[in-house]
Amino acid sequence: MTIRPTGSDAILERLLSLHPKVIDLVLDRVHRLLEALDHPERAIPPAIHIAGTNGKGSTLAMLRAGLEGAGETCHAYTSPHLARFHERIRLAGEPIAEDELADLLAECEAANGSQPITFFEITTCAAFLAFARHRADWTLLEVGLGGRLDATNVIAPRLTIVTPVSMDHEAYLGDTIEKIAAEKAGILKPGTPCIVGPQDERALEVIEYRAARLGAPLQVHGQHWHVREEAGRLVFEDETGLMDLPAPRLIGHHQVLNAGMAVAALRALGRQRGAEAAMTCAEWPARLQRLTHGPLVEAAGPAELWLDGGHNPAAGAALAEALTRLPPRPLHLVCGMLRTKDAAGYMAPLAPVAERLHAVSIPDEANTLTAAETLAAATRAGLVADAAPSVAEAVAGIAAASPDARILICGSLYLAGHVLRANG
Repeated sequence: MTIRPTGSDAILERLLSLHPKVIDLVLDRVHRLLEALDHPERAIPPAIHIAGTNGKGSTLAMLRAGLEGAGETCHAYTSPHLARFHERIRLAGEPIAEDELADLLAECEAANGSQPITFFEITTCAAFLAFARHRADWTLLEVGLGGRLDATNVIAPRLTIVTPVSMDHEAYLGDTIEKIAAEKAGILKPGTPCIVGPQDERALEVIEYRAARLGAPLQVHGQHWHVREEAGRLVFEDETGLMDLPAPRLIGHHQVLNAGMAVAALRALGRQRGAEAAMTCAEWPARLQRLTHGPLVEAAGPAELWLDGGHNPAAGAALAEALTRLPPRPLHLVCGMLRTKDAAGYMAPLAPVAERLHAVSIPDEANTLTAAETLAAATRAGLVADAAPSVAEAVAGIAAASPDARILICGSLYLAGHVLRANG
């Protein structure tokens, strides 16, 4: 018997059919629907808009923890979700309730009628409706794809943040770092300050050029602010002075840089009193996350089980660096990736630190690489690899052969979401 979805799941399923493409980067449809909804995007609490290739979600999580630590409330919009769609829309700190989500989606569906609109566009409009109807001090918005033509880029933000830009989504954003940076820098607004994370020089030139044309003041890593690890602490420094803070709760040197962007943003907002909470209270699942309970952990036995959703070459390099800082154990990767990603480019930095990669396909994901295709990419990247029928079988096999292993499930946020749902 087929179980039909109900509530918000049923509406979300219908919304997927409103446009033949998953991604179609124009803003006309969003503006049309927002006008029909009486422009909720103009009534949301002051917004902080975050674009970039890597680190957007982690930076947002630390910024949210910092603002909440300063006694303020935050709405937040992130994507994709891991286990449930409700994760994408947080109202004053809490995931949106099922009844309200269903009502908002139904309202957007009725206002849109049968006109073409992508899933991300109409659900972004639903998020704006929710944010406009609930009080909070801040709205934190993560760009879905790119920036200039992203559905979130219809607001007048109080502050923007551009995290590190690297190669990803070339089919939509362009085939050079300069073209991609131009799309990301599309969130900059006239006179609105922007925090700029560590950048390739070519990307930074593009960002600085757009900022100069718009009169958008920049706070650039390496020029206006600096961040470093020192004696197990985080040291942030800008023209205002030095801050000695706890190390970030999120693991990896790349999280030190993300923490720096969050602290720079808190400084720009006059909320630096929340900087310690930004370090110690942030939570962001599937970013080098240690799994400690559930059936997969039981299957791993004495082996460590970790999860990470990074999926491009820069994320692979950051992950490899972070793994070298953990106490040594034989590292086995269980990897599944989407067809749109540079699989070999992602895996290449991991080859020197991993003993073997076990390739899997991503369950219930039409755009997944097959296990055989992921295996071939791993071989091209210099990894010893084999294929496994499922994540659970890969984990059990590794644990049986190497009880002292560190098992890292990686390669895709969609795979990470499947793992979190399956693992309870």
